[in-house]
Amino acid sequence: MNAAPISLGRRIAAGTAAAIAIAGLSGGAWYGVRAISSQSIERVTFAGDLHRIAAADLDNFARAVREEGSSATLETVREAARKIPWVREATVRRLFPDAVEVTLLTHEPLARWNDAALVSTRGEVFTAPFDGTLPRFHGRDGFAAQMANEYPAIVKAVAPFPATVTELTLSPRGAWQVVLDSGLVLELGRDDIDARLARFAQAWPFVSARAVESKHADLRYANGFALTRVAELKPQKKKTQR
Repeated sequence: MNAAPISLGRRIAAGTAAAIAIAGLSGGAWYGVRAISSQSIERVTFAGDLHRIAAADLDNFARAVREEGSSATLETVREAARKIPWVREATVRRLFPDAVEVTLLTHEPLARWNDAALVSTRGEVFTAPFDGTLPRFHGRDGFAAQMANEYPAIVKAVAPFPATVTELTLSPRGAWQVVLDSGLVLELGRDDIDARLARFAQAWPFVSARAVESKHADLRYANGFALTRVAELKPQKKKTQR
């Protein structure tokens, strides 16, 4: 015997009841998530690159987040974390019910920037305490990335001298200057600086004795360079007529 067909009204009623039940469950779940999310942050944990960040800075940050209580959002916590010295980027996730985990990425220092900040290996200028030895970059705002990109090639080029780069300058007109720890200044100009450095490095075995006595090398020549002795750099005093 076949079952009696279900009426259209009973189908509509059943569907409506199911929809109401699903909506109720969804609403309850959403309300629960919002209720948990609005709870005050009682704990802050850290992950990621932490070795350069001072413990005191992390403690102060965690204390500030806890003091914000329920008004602290993931975005405000992230923005605050990015202001910690050495921090390049931060991500934040909620650990229910009352904690957040902050994952930090830090800068890798490459050089000092204009004696007031640091520049990273990514060419980003930032401010952070650092007492180690780094070369000094001098340039206009916006030049840091270009200088960080060119620096490894310059270091490789001067390796045969042997010497290390202590200062690198990029003038407003785009001219490069390198100062070595020996005190020798290399004027590279604006164009073909890699080729000019390579030519000078190739000639180094033949000019090293004279270069040691020099403090200035002008590499801005098409097929050569000029070395200037220390005495020639100093202005000559006029002899007094007797």
